[in-house]
Amino acid sequence: MSSIQNLAAPLGRLLLSLVFLLSGVGKMTNYAGTQGFMESVGLPGMLLPLAIVVEAGCALLVIIGWQTRHAALLLALFSIATAVIFHRDFSQMNEMYAFMKNLGLAGGFLILYSRGPGAFALDKA
Repeated sequence: MSSIQNLAAPLGRLLLSLVFLLSGVGKMTNYAGTQGFMESVGLPGMLLPLAIVVEAGCALLVIIGWQTRHAALLLALFSIATAVIFHRDFSQMNEMYAFMKNLGLAGGFLILYSRGPGAFALDKA
């Protein structure tokens, strides 16, 4: 395997996960606002800690390549659930794009789940 291919794995894990890491941190720093938003769409606010753990925790796991397949599967499921719950108003173009972006991220995580973390990972692929 070439060195470029070896670098693609950790870079890909980072790029896939960065949005979730930042989103999880954002939820922590704006806890009350995020909880209120969740409740405004009918979700119990008590699920917020779980969302933070899945987003930030699983993103970190994928980035470092530890328990990568489990974390990637959780993030894929989270992405699909988020698309269906928060971005289903296709009368608004931005919502349709957000829905498709979440599905695309889920696809990337499913590939990571099926193929493993690749090079520079703590997991043994």
